[in-house]
Amino acid sequence: MSIYDYSVLTPDGTDLDLKQYEGKVIMIVNTATGCGFTPQYEDLEQIYHDCHDKGLEIIDIPCNQFKGQAPGTDEEIHEFCTLTYHTEFPQMRKSDVNGEHALDLYTYLKGQRPFEGFGRGAKAFAMGVMLKRIDRNYKSNPDIKWNFTKFVIDRAGNVVARFEPTADMKDVRDCVEGLL
Repeated sequence: MSIYDYSVLTPDGTDLDLKQYEGKVIMIVNTATGCGFTPQYEDLEQIYHDCHDKGLEIIDIPCNQFKGQAPGTDEEIHEFCTLTYHTEFPQMRKSDVNGEHALDLYTYLKGQRPFEGFGRGAKAFAMGVMLKRIDRNYKSNPDIKWNFTKFVIDRAGNVVARFEPTADMKDVRDCVEGLL
């Protein structure tokens, strides 16, 4: 299987076939509107604005699995993102990224790029402390740990990077630009 064998649902229930993005760089990110990392929408929109014409697509998949930080309907989430952060990249239907009802796409992504840690710094330390309370074995499974985990796929369809929400957005931008 490859990334192009998957699809995700748009808010209106239409299948978005990832095969249509073949030959492009793709970033897939699970998001939430009420998270401490929500301001990353601003960085994501700037990357999209600067790189879309060069071949970047961003696929936003809202997820309410992390402390209920993506409340509301798909329409309410979309309205918040477009009014607050002026997002223009496609936003999908709110979906699970872990567990029994996780999107098949996320099972694939996690298999390609498992969790490798949060990096260094205060945010990374705080995430580790918080997650230890929820799952003592969080380091040993590939699950998505929190909102704003980003997967970057190259033009050939290879999942080349996984960025945890604590990653510096400059590193995310550098990765994307390096693939364009």
